[in-house]
Amino acid sequence: MKEQADFRKIGCGECLNSGLLGFDFSMAFQPIVNTTTRTVYAQEALVRGTQGQGAAHVFENVNQENRYRFDQACRVKAIMLAAELSIKSKLSINFMPNAVYKPELCIRTTLEAAELYNFPIKQIIFEVTEGEQINDHAHLQDIIHCYQQQGFITAIDDFGAGYAGLNLLANMQTDLVKLDMALVRNIHNDKVRQTITRGIIAVCNDLNITVIAEGIESAQELYILQDMGIELFQGFYFAKASFESLAEVSADWWR
Repeated sequence: MKEQADFRKIGCGECLNSGLLGFDFSMAFQPIVNTTTRTVYAQEALVRGTQGQGAAHVFENVNQENRYRFDQACRVKAIMLAAELSIKSKLSINFMPNAVYKPELCIRTTLEAAELYNFPIKQIIFEVTEGEQINDHAHLQDIIHCYQQQGFITAIDDFGAGYAGLNLLANMQTDLVKLDMALVRNIHNDKVRQTITRGIIAVCNDLNITVIAEGIESAQELYILQDMGIELFQGFYFAKASFESLAEVSADWWR
């Protein structure tokens, strides 16, 4: 009976009811910039406490019993705030693959929220982190395929630091891959990281997958990755995440 209840459609209003979830949370937004066009490509929604506390503060309340509802609530909250902030770029939302029971059923709330808040589906990116251990890769493949069929953009986050590595790309091709910041950090001084990153970029280019470099903190990191052909970047060098608002990309950088 509990499993059947989990599968049922949960309305947007129910997902936003913190009493049903057992705790409340909010979102911060961090831009992903295109350094070629000098525009904001997307805003990533990042979980925060209601007073701006970090994600760890929120995840202390997430458990096996409420994980599905929390995952659904995150999607609705991100779309609602994005609509309120009039985000014109893409919106990137992290999802928990182990909280998705049946992709075609679990996606209903997202579709409902997008319609309710008049936020275009084609502007939504779903990120799955490679850092979360996935025991059923066929299930993850079904999720990605279902989301792509619905018109969502898909991405692998923290690529190069997780459990599966290139095996993920062998079984499914997302639209985007986000290089883990551990590869990016001080890459201008590390020939090994440069070689590994060039290899990942070459594979993604052959598979028609766009690469995003996250965790950029210095001009030197940016320049060498630009030389490798990357155009999309995220990190403190451009802007920190802004609580319930849109961060301003550094005016010095735009100049």
